[in-house]
Amino acid sequence: MTCREFTDFLIDYFSRTLSTSEQTEFERHLASCPDCVAYLKSYEETIKLGKAACDDADTAVPTEVPEGLVQAILASRRRGL
Repeated sequence: MTCREFTDFLIDYFSRTLSTSEQTEFERHLASCPDCVAYLKSYEETIKLGKAACDDADTAVPTEVPEGLVQAILASRRRGL
């Protein structure tokens, strides 16, 4: 797996939808690539910060936020991402 391929699998990795062989290959790449380990950590932190920013369910969504984005956030919450 190349670093570019690694980034293609990130969403599936976090949603736990990788096949067993993909998961193995993903983790094998992580074991040998410190750059992707750092990228994965920053990606995880971005997800945490995004969730924290959206934690207050009582706050109104600004009107300029696209409805598609709102729906994507709500869908990811339902999936536990």
